Amino acid sequence: MTQHLAGPTTHAAETPGWWRDAVIYQVYPRSFADGDGDGMGDLPGIRARLPYLADLGVDAVWLSPFYASPQADAGYDVADYRAIDPMFGTLKDADDLIREAHDLGLRVITDLVPNHSSDRHEWFRRALREGPGSPLRERYHFRPGKGDKGEEPPNDWESIFGGPAWTRTTNPDGSPGEWYLHLFAPEQPDFNWDNEAVRDEFRSVLRFWLDMGVDGFRIDVAHGLVKAAGLPDMGHSGQLKMLGTQEMPFFDQDGVHEIYRSWRAILDEYPGQRIAVAEAWTPSAERTARYLRPGELHQAFNFHYLSTPWEAGALREVIDSSLDSVRPVGAPTTWVLSNHDVVRHLTRLGGDLGRARAATLLMLALPGSAYLYQGEELGLPEVTQLPDEVRQDPAFFRRAPDEDTDAGGQDGLRDGCRVPIPWTSEGTSYGFGTGGSWLPQPGEWAKLAVAAQIGDPGSTLVLYRTALSVRREQPALGAGDAVEWLDAPEGVLAFRRHGADGSTVLVLANTTGADVVLADELASPKTLLLASGPVPAAGDVLPADTTAWWTTHG
Repeated sequence: MTQHLAGPTTHAAETPGWWRDAVIYQVYPRSFADGDGDGMGDLPGIRARLPYLADLGVDAVWLSPFYASPQADAGYDVADYRAIDPMFGTLKDADDLIREAHDLGLRVITDLVPNHSSDRHEWFRRALREGPGSPLRERYHFRPGKGDKGEEPPNDWESIFGGPAWTRTTNPDGSPGEWYLHLFAPEQPDFNWDNEAVRDEFRSVLRFWLDMGVDGFRIDVAHGLVKAAGLPDMGHSGQLKMLGTQEMPFFDQDGVHEIYRSWRAILDEYPGQRIAVAEAWTPSAERTARYLRPGELHQAFNFHYLSTPWEAGALREVIDSSLDSVRPVGAPTTWVLSNHDVVRHLTRLGGDLGRARAATLLMLALPGSAYLYQGEELGLPEVTQLPDEVRQDPAFFRRAPDEDTDAGGQDGLRDGCRVPIPWTSEGTSYGFGTGGSWLPQPGEWAKLAVAAQIGDPGSTLVLYRTALSVRREQPALGAGDAVEWLDAPEGVLAFRRHGADGSTVLVLANTTGADVVLADELASPKTLLLASGPVPAAGDVLPADTTAWWTTHG
């Protein structure tokens, strides 16, 4: 049953182009805070912790899905886009959360899942009940199978979660029926975006949440809505290895842009600069930039940066290509190191906390908007030793027994970055809630809890708080669309950032495992703003795996 509340909430203070240099914090609702003690995070738990996020210094909160869902894929299988799943609370809880966030100066971005629904969505359930020829089947991709008796899938597409991207139905009379497309789990049938009813429905969903007062949407699988005409075969297997690197008939089709132009027109009708952010895995930064052309979306995640190794040459190349690709369309670049689908960056970069801290300061010094994933401000590592029996990632159960893991994520092991975060050093769930946690937390996380770090000037939490405060105070950080590269020793990134007020910040990042002696203008007199680790007061040596922000003299 769909729930309704009337009227938008009071909006946070309006700032021109607020998203262009915003720091946005991703909350994974299952794992942030549990308000009712059932071991699962929820909206009241998030609401109670909003002051923590305001104190951290972020500009907005992005909430992963909380819609009514059977939870076959942790809420990314939506049964009702206008209702809250009871495990997370009620629509009133969402309304209260949005209002309180705005009172604290935080904007709220909600996840939207338009590529597919749950197989429990009423449209899909009716399509199955009514059988072939039902108009509801035109809202999804139902096709007859190949072979003499239709026993083979309509094409050779593979699911992102492993196995074929097609599942065969059973007709109302019990006979084998048509097949339906699901690029993810079988419980997530893909919508047919050539159908006008689908387009109308999502325009209505946008307005529903905008009327509730949300400040924008993160669009899940934004590159996947439109499929190539005729659903042509790929011609080979191993398609997962091509994701984000090559053209594919089910991703990044030109037809998606017409959809987003219509969405942008709706967003622009509302006050407060509501935004849309694309999760778009594309073969190049230039293809990603197409989603950000005038009249389309405001931001897109920069997955090319996320997947770059901690190496100066590779980082400089991806920074340049990222900035160059979006400059012609006038959009800001985004930077991200971790999220709910990939291995936490501390572990991905080798498990060295100093290196992870350095990567964060480098990211926060770049022009554009930055995304943080819950718990990275605590220095949380990936949990790599979860027992099989507690895992819930649907891709895990579809992996072949001998399948290689992929450190980038979507490998069936995503539960490791979704373990509930620790708030205190005691209790059955380290302050997450009173009833344990849905995934087990490592014992060593007690010392990484918020309460353990909040008063420690050398802690990662304090580093993040300080970095966000300095970033906000320094006009040269975050804003703009370019960096001024400087000559630097091998393995060191050196650049200046210039503020509109004439201020300058010098950023130095040592990506090597050894101290580097600085010379010439890099060693000239300067005042330290912040460093990811201890640095000599003279500023003539940059320690291994360290990033420092300086103001220069003269």
